[in-house]
Amino acid sequence: MVTEGMFVTHPNLSDQINRKVIQSEVEGGVYLRDLPEESKLEVETRNRFYTVIVQRDGNVLISGHPRICPDPVLVHINGSNWGGSMIKMNFIGRGMHLEFRHPDFEGVVVTSPIVDVRLISLAPVRWETRIPEPGF
Repeated sequence: MVTEGMFVTHPNLSDQINRKVIQSEVEGGVYLRDLPEESKLEVETRNRFYTVIVQRDGNVLISGHPRICPDPVLVHINGSNWGGSMIKMNFIGRGMHLEFRHPDFEGVVVTSPIVDVRLISLAPVRWETRIPEPGF
């Protein structure tokens, strides 16, 4: 299955998987790597509202679940999946399940399907400024 235009399928993946990948692009979401540190998201799943504050290397502070994260806790977000073992790394996507590692729970935590992802605040980008040495 090959698609013309904006979305291109992968020849080594099944039609079902290609459809899910394209669906995730159409429904939208956010790659954590594209957000500066301290950016704040609201992730609405079928059952909960989570607040996510981006940290480094796929880590976030997450809160919103009365048992797992009633207060902000540092977790590592693996990405989002479609309810199985295939994951879209470092991505939080509508229609998908958020998957993360929590320091107090064995294995991974998987949420109910994501209904919406909203950017609450985009942290300013921190630029490193180098002062040139004299004579250069």
